Amino acid sequence: MEMPIYREGKGWVTIPEMIERSAKDYKDAIALQIRRGKRWDKYSYQELLDIVQRIAKFLKKKGFGRGDHIAVIGENRPEWAFSYLAVQWIGGVVVPLDARLTPTEIKHILTDGDVSAVFASGRYYDTVAEVVEDLKSVKMVVSMDPLNGSGPDIPMILEDIKSGIPHAKIDLDELAVILYTSGTTGTSKGVMLTHKNLISNVEAMYQFLDFTVGDVFFSVLPMHHVYEATAGFLNALNAGSTIVFARSLKSRVMREDMVEVKPTFWLVVPLLLEKVYTGILKELEKISAPKKAVFKVMGGTAKILNPLLGRNRGSRVVFKSIRAKLGLERIRYIVSGGAALPRWVSKGLEEFGFPILQGYGLSETAPVLTVNPPCCPRNESVGLPLPGVKLKIFEPNIDGIGEIAAKGPNVMKGYYKNEKATKEVFTKDGWFLTGDLGYIDNDGFLYITGRKKSVIVTKGGKNIYPEEVEEVLLQSPFIEEILVLMGANPHSGEPELQAIIFPNFEKFDQYFAKKGIVSPTEDNIRRVLAKEIKKYSEHLAPYKRPKRFTIRYEEFPKTTTRKIKRYLFEQKPTEL
Repeated sequence: MEMPIYREGKGWVTIPEMIERSAKDYKDAIALQIRRGKRWDKYSYQELLDIVQRIAKFLKKKGFGRGDHIAVIGENRPEWAFSYLAVQWIGGVVVPLDARLTPTEIKHILTDGDVSAVFASGRYYDTVAEVVEDLKSVKMVVSMDPLNGSGPDIPMILEDIKSGIPHAKIDLDELAVILYTSGTTGTSKGVMLTHKNLISNVEAMYQFLDFTVGDVFFSVLPMHHVYEATAGFLNALNAGSTIVFARSLKSRVMREDMVEVKPTFWLVVPLLLEKVYTGILKELEKISAPKKAVFKVMGGTAKILNPLLGRNRGSRVVFKSIRAKLGLERIRYIVSGGAALPRWVSKGLEEFGFPILQGYGLSETAPVLTVNPPCCPRNESVGLPLPGVKLKIFEPNIDGIGEIAAKGPNVMKGYYKNEKATKEVFTKDGWFLTGDLGYIDNDGFLYITGRKKSVIVTKGGKNIYPEEVEEVLLQSPFIEEILVLMGANPHSGEPELQAIIFPNFEKFDQYFAKKGIVSPTEDNIRRVLAKEIKKYSEHLAPYKRPKRFTIRYEEFPKTTTRKIKRYLFEQKPTEL
């Protein structure tokens, strides 16, 4: 089965040409929007183009142009978008910076990435300014916020420069972005993405998803990450949709914004959806017994209607009030990526009528490789390949599981100044090796089983995919986060499967309060966790069940897309 096509693409163009085309086609439609205080700041497509052209003129006056590498750091906001697009307008290369990086990490990327200027929001300006004092290569730092005459800033630029310039004449194969990864392996490499890589991915999404003028993309994921930058930013601007930047990631503030703007398209990571689902369940626990009985009847009604109406439409009608409380009554697409979405989460939300689509991709593929088709999602899988993308399983075992390999116009040019690493991820015939393991079913749907580097091989030759075990155990309400890995038996020294658990302490407080235990000990918690592990792993093969575990009292360190940095715990034996 191939991805069903909804419409023809608009044609591959460079990012500046795409912005120019959108400004012409959607002139007065709102492109960007953010709430500041009591007012909404809104920018039409024509206003966006005008601002980008004027900032680009400033850059040209300062001597920057085609091929220059310019970094952008800041929270999600219109000024981040202005900066990114202005760099593209002059034919430059954007180097997005993770705002959570340390000064040492920022300095490394500015140096390794040959960055000559930086756009920084006020929150990060001082840090960047201090870092670049020792870097002669960085000639200028521009603030997104007013500096009151002490340096160049975007408000000053827009006040001084009243008209812009035409965009540089560049080719699709020219470099657009160098993205430094912050993956789970610990090695940061500069992924080189061309205009073709990015626009081909945008065009593929445009072909099979239905969104246009009037649709609202609610932006919560960091824009420096290629998932949000391509699928939530460039994707929306290509179609004339409106991007609303969340003021904050606090649940209350996000809900206030969503209730007001009523998004139709929402990019998320699994952790966010898990919080949405568990939040709904918590609210339902508080309602009275008669209301719970009503909800049970509603659930039964939805199950009857779903087969008749198709694709959970019965659930959408019956549970519209639940989605409305979150501001999601108009939502058509909730696309989850960045990490594996537990099936119990997607299934639970589907039963409430949420239109969940799980997808898959990597920074090196600009990023989207697969998404579940809206007509017929199978969210236990990561979906079908996008138009133009080819997948195959490299060196599959007897179960059909092997490394996922990809080809397509969205696959990166290579790693910046790292030919050795580039050669390691491409086969001789041009297939990109993702490092992920999986299989493709008879209908063409892709299933992920784990990371190649994470696979645990037992003494008996059995393969254990720790992500599979973790997903099963995360169904326990008492387990907030978990890592499954191979450790050593403390008595015999023999290798055995073990786990590190960050418990849901709020759930434990509620549990022990009902039992009259005010201050539970670690032994109390361990006994409950041991029972939970036994309960939820009983359907796993014996060799996949953790033999012992340790408790962690803080969250695991994670990447920007909320994946646990597994390498920090696998480099040395864990003491259990």
